[in-house]
Amino acid sequence: MHGWHGRLLRIDLTEESVEEEVLPESLLGMFLGGRGVGVKILYDELRPEIAPLSPENKLAFGTGPLTGTGAPTAGRYCVVTKSPLTGTIFDSQSGGHFGIQMKRTGYDFIVIEGKAHKPSYVWIDDDSVDILSAADIWGLNTHRTTEELLHKTNPRARIACIGPAGENQVLISSIMNDKNRALGRGGTGAVMGSKNLKAIAVYGTKNPTIADREKFENIRKTSFEGIKKNPITKDALPTYGTAVLVNIINEIGAFPTDNFQRGYFEDADAISGETIRERILEKKVTCASCNIRCGRATRIPGTNRSGEGPEYETVWALGATCGVKDLEDITEANYLCNELGLDTISTGGTIACAMELSERGYVPEKLRFGDGKTVVELVKAIAGKNGIGKELSRGSYRFAKKHGHEELSMSVKKLEMPAYDPRGLQGIGLAYATSNRGACHLRAYTAAFEVLGAPWTVDRFKIEGKPELTTLFQNMSAAIDSMILCKFSQFALNPTIYADMLTAVTGKAFTGQTLLTIGARIYNLERVFNVREGFDRKHDTLPQRVLETPLAEGHSKNRVVDLESMLDEFYRLRGWSAEGIPRPDTLADLGLYEARESVEETFAV
Repeated sequence: MHGWHGRLLRIDLTEESVEEEVLPESLLGMFLGGRGVGVKILYDELRPEIAPLSPENKLAFGTGPLTGTGAPTAGRYCVVTKSPLTGTIFDSQSGGHFGIQMKRTGYDFIVIEGKAHKPSYVWIDDDSVDILSAADIWGLNTHRTTEELLHKTNPRARIACIGPAGENQVLISSIMNDKNRALGRGGTGAVMGSKNLKAIAVYGTKNPTIADREKFENIRKTSFEGIKKNPITKDALPTYGTAVLVNIINEIGAFPTDNFQRGYFEDADAISGETIRERILEKKVTCASCNIRCGRATRIPGTNRSGEGPEYETVWALGATCGVKDLEDITEANYLCNELGLDTISTGGTIACAMELSERGYVPEKLRFGDGKTVVELVKAIAGKNGIGKELSRGSYRFAKKHGHEELSMSVKKLEMPAYDPRGLQGIGLAYATSNRGACHLRAYTAAFEVLGAPWTVDRFKIEGKPELTTLFQNMSAAIDSMILCKFSQFALNPTIYADMLTAVTGKAFTGQTLLTIGARIYNLERVFNVREGFDRKHDTLPQRVLETPLAEGHSKNRVVDLESMLDEFYRLRGWSAEGIPRPDTLADLGLYEARESVEETFAV
């Protein structure tokens, strides 16, 4: 087998047992790896309605067939689980260097199940697998944990761990790797904490084999050159990082401000990529096997505080949506999220929700938009579940609902919306609503077409064509998340290049259309998982605010999201019923026969 090792490591923390399993070639051919194989494993092994924080839930750590080959941006890994925040199937992706080192252990997947009797960590050193005591590192932040485990294991190992937020099972906690890289969304850190698992350390020497080395090297060279030539991956991202988007999205009036009450932030330039470069940037940072170099190593002026970021989503979440313009406060809050193990998007979105509730008199605490120092303190409180932080630790939806105003939670399926106001980008609105993991711009980044003109421009206010565009992006993104590659590579590469790389590495024939079919298969299986958990059309919606309240200012003024007009067409294109349930024939056409059986009863009624 080429590209894949064809091996899965299953670790039962309750029984303290370790077993190796074979990953069938048929499974890998249908789902590739990463997100796809992870979803298949959880669909097959999790019974419906299990509690996400119970020992029955599982964490599937996955790599892809291109991981460790040197393919552009192929240094990533993912974790698939049932989310404690949303109750949906959930995958989270991360860059850095952990993914390649995990692949070099000789395992494509590591499945964690059960619950350790005491705080533990897993140390995988090639064929040696140990479950060890984490008593002396439990309670440490992610940076300290990483340093301690590198000392205990191997200085060249890579560490994925949780901080105090994950230990405390905060529903918006993340798993961190390489100190500052995050499996950020959906509460993956809480699932790890519920299992008493502090960290996984990996070191290996087994590189995957490549079927046609000469062909692969030619495609690899062409791909890297393509990335060097594309203006977004050549200039914008390396020069200003992801926060290059701040002024762009703000200018079109789609930069959510004060909990999505407005789409324009007057002080956007103070927190932009240009200002970050000028005031706090120390050097560029890159992930393994990547020549984009969009990461930012930063330092707060006049202090000893340094780290990575803030990225675009973070500078918005801890900044504009909370009304904060102070870059130092935002950066400090960002550092704390990384160290404590919190998802910056959900953390900022939850704080912004609380600020609006407070300003409207719905909660007694005095929280005000624009107060950066309060944002910093609330980050600490959320991670420790202290004071109001205990309520906020459950995310904005549960917080707002408890106080009688769930409409003020800017979330979909209980996952906080990212930094694009859908009133200014109709495609993003449909993408948020129909995302299988809740509000997410990365399931279908239609902003590439609607704003950036990559590879061409569409009218961001029109709904015509958006269901087709969203479906296409969702399918391609699912395939990319399963290879696993960075989404930014899409700016410079196309499905044919991805397919040619896969063919050269694995020796199996792939085409661009093959990848889109694989993506559709993954997306439909995720949907059936969610249907099994009780999700349907009523959950494919957006906050009332963006559906009914037009923006009052900016270049998206007087706009709302025309969701229902797009949703029916989206379902038709997907081969789903009017209630958003995949039809049996759709699933059969994709080879999802077991999933077909699970929905047939619904259509027989």
